[in-house]
Amino acid sequence: MKSKKKKVLQHIEITGIADKGKSVGRTTDGQVIFVENVAPGDIVDVLVLHKKAGFMQGKPLHFHRYSKDRVEPFCEHYNLCGGCKWQHLSYEAQLRHKQLVVENALQRIGKVQVHDFQSILPASETQYYRNKLEFAFSNKRWLTREEIGTGEDLIHRNGLGFHRPGEFDKIVDIQHCWLQPDPSNEIRNEIRHIAFNQDLSFYDTRSKEGFLRSVVVRTTTTGEVMLVFSFGEEDNKKTKLFLDAVLKRFPDITTICYCINTKVNDYLMDLEMFTWDGKGYIEEELGHVRFKISPKSFFQTNTRQGKALYDTAVEFADLQGNENVYDLYTGVGSIALYLAQYCRQVVGIEEIEAAIDDSKENAQLNNINNTVFYAGDVKDILTVDFVEKYGKPDALITDPPRAGMHPQVVEMLLQLESPKIVYVSCNPATQARDLHLLSIKYDVIKMRPVDMFPHTHHIESVALLELR
Repeated sequence: MKSKKKKVLQHIEITGIADKGKSVGRTTDGQVIFVENVAPGDIVDVLVLHKKAGFMQGKPLHFHRYSKDRVEPFCEHYNLCGGCKWQHLSYEAQLRHKQLVVENALQRIGKVQVHDFQSILPASETQYYRNKLEFAFSNKRWLTREEIGTGEDLIHRNGLGFHRPGEFDKIVDIQHCWLQPDPSNEIRNEIRHIAFNQDLSFYDTRSKEGFLRSVVVRTTTTGEVMLVFSFGEEDNKKTKLFLDAVLKRFPDITTICYCINTKVNDYLMDLEMFTWDGKGYIEEELGHVRFKISPKSFFQTNTRQGKALYDTAVEFADLQGNENVYDLYTGVGSIALYLAQYCRQVVGIEEIEAAIDDSKENAQLNNINNTVFYAGDVKDILTVDFVEKYGKPDALITDPPRAGMHPQVVEMLLQLESPKIVYVSCNPATQARDLHLLSIKYDVIKMRPVDMFPHTHHIESVALLELR
């Protein structure tokens, strides 16, 4: 039976950025086509890979014209690791398209009018802006075309880096990553070297075997460094030799922790953490608040831009000092602690109990005494009885996960009728959906996108809602 020949669409003009960072164009008869690895302004021939109801997906075959917004990617691993897919766009173009993504979500999904839609807040740093990266060890590193082209039988396939998109068992061996500042690259490359010298096994995702599984590198603006290793098997001798060698090479590392992960998945939050050296945590400053970060702590991965995000939330909230504030999905209480000095009380709710433990500890660390934190699902905790106990909020901050707020939470907010809501979001689509639901009683007074992750499609946005 002959295979079905795939369709090629010719001279497709790429007009914009769609959901999840894919570029979008239209055929002459108006059909939508989503295309990877192109830029708005390109004119390309597209190979159709998938056809679904209402749209198609494809990849570029031939470029007839390149966009004026294109720039040369700066990373040698661009298009392999999948981490910074927008490197081929100028930063000015990235900002412009991110602004449009938020605006389009509000118009198409939210159907709400924003009285003051402000310009996107650019990141102060577009490289080396992350404070946390996780790298995987693998005995099946991704081979380049040049390596395959040699025809040699490559014995050494161990690598340390990021998972190749769509290849769960292969990683791209990262030599230099532009996301995290020094000494991140030096540490990762030396760890690989130590592992080679000690002839340690790198993890095999298919057979579920191997000693070295992953390492998390956390850095701070104050100069502290934490390493968190995950080992695929328990071997005290190997662990000691390896971690001692890492510590000898980098004696200034603040702390080294590790865990044993023999599970199928890579999730570490349910595993016991052991401190090999140091105090078992690092400390970071975000504005006027100091945070203690343990191996399992959730924290803004872009510290400097995180301050800009929180400053926007504080500005929009416009607190006068006597307000009772609710902070929903508070995480480690970072926003709650940041704005505590501007109000009478902050009540934070977060589903993950370990994060609430961190928030309470960080409140003590900063001598902040006007915060209350509760662990539990927001939809279960935020009830009429809860409000009777802690008082009706004068202002409410909500910073939900990508899925947005649960319908029960939206309904409760409509019952609460807080005079103002500051909605911080990492997903314009779900934020727009929730704003539409809240528009029964609320007006969107102003909105500001904030670029937390340059060279990616991810975008945060802050909205101020006022009760009519």
